[in-house]
Amino acid sequence: MPGTRVRRRTAHRERRRAARRHALLAVASAVVAIGATAGLIDAGHQDGRDTARPEPTPPPVLQPLPAVPTPTAPAPAASTARPAPASPYPSRTTARPSAAPMPPPARPTAPAPAPRNRLFRHPHSQVLDWVRANPDDPRRPVIESRIAERPAAVWFAAHNPGEIAGQVRAVTRGAAAAGRTPVLVPYAIPDRDCGGASQGGAPDLAAYDAWIREFAQGLGAGAAIVILEPDAIALSDCLTAPQRAARFASLARAGRTLRTANPRARVYFDGGHSGWHTPTKQAAALRAAGAATNGDGIFTNVANFHRTADETAYARRVLAALGGPVGLGAVIDTSRNGNGAPAAGEWCDPAGRALGQPPTTRTGEARIDAYLWVKLPGESDGCSGAAGSFTPEYAYSLATG
Repeated sequence: MPGTRVRRRTAHRERRRAARRHALLAVASAVVAIGATAGLIDAGHQDGRDTARPEPTPPPVLQPLPAVPTPTAPAPAASTARPAPASPYPSRTTARPSAAPMPPPARPTAPAPAPRNRLFRHPHSQVLDWVRANPDDPRRPVIESRIAERPAAVWFAAHNPGEIAGQVRAVTRGAAAAGRTPVLVPYAIPDRDCGGASQGGAPDLAAYDAWIREFAQGLGAGAAIVILEPDAIALSDCLTAPQRAARFASLARAGRTLRTANPRARVYFDGGHSGWHTPTKQAAALRAAGAATNGDGIFTNVANFHRTADETAYARRVLAALGGPVGLGAVIDTSRNGNGAPAAGEWCDPAGRALGQPPTTRTGEARIDAYLWVKLPGESDGCSGAAGSFTPEYAYSLATG
């Protein structure tokens, strides 16, 4: 019948549209990875210099800090280049659990107290470079006051054994001297970004485990927030079941290692965001990765745009499904979510976005430990400028949106 054929064609088109919408959600979330290695303050190593500035993911601040890192661990110098991976992109067939010696006994599973002091603003970033270099630009006062003066995360996106402990230590010592809490982002898991724009990381999980142990050596004893491997859980469906299990086991070891090294460090695991997986699915993956027993909570919305109210509700549902100690909390990336998410499929420097809540550990919301700027606003996803580069036009539009 002609009417039956029309109905069948219509249903077929609707199924195709639904499949495309689902794929676009994953692409929008993969900007986390683009912003993470390309878009935030990076503390990798380039040309013999330590760097602490955003680099080209999502992967994500003018006044001098009250104190600087001690002379034995100088603050990294700014660099314009993205640190290159230490080895070629690893094959997904080589990921395996570490055969390294067993880590020290884990501390009790009760989470560390939520941080309540001020967040650390690292003294080197692309936005600070731009502000200092453009004193007469009419956009400078707005960008400086609304973006550059805000604290933001420090990313460690290079697999650099032998160097990473000192780079982390430089940041944590500077933060401790200033009486502030640093936000640190280890981002070196193998098969990072599932072979996308931010591919890279350690050559295998054994190397990653060793790198994390060195990372933990630099944590010191002060309060710290660790955003453990953006996308590593939410964007793991590209792995085979054995590879995913191996990655989750490595993340569990990482959480245990970091918390044992510094009991005041709060370690948050990848919770995706409210426009991606269901709370039940995300909680199941988090549980498999040890978030309930080896972490202090979850992070959501990294480098994305979903409204804080939506993320708060979503994070609470994930935490409820996850179970675990009552002290588990969530942190939300509010760097670009002031106007909410753009239309489906618009993820690359979309127009009409705005800054969200300023970074703070005083949210006034139950189980929401902090609003953070994990992705530094003004650093491009790759459309307003080169991926990871600071773009004043984009920064100004966010600051005035």
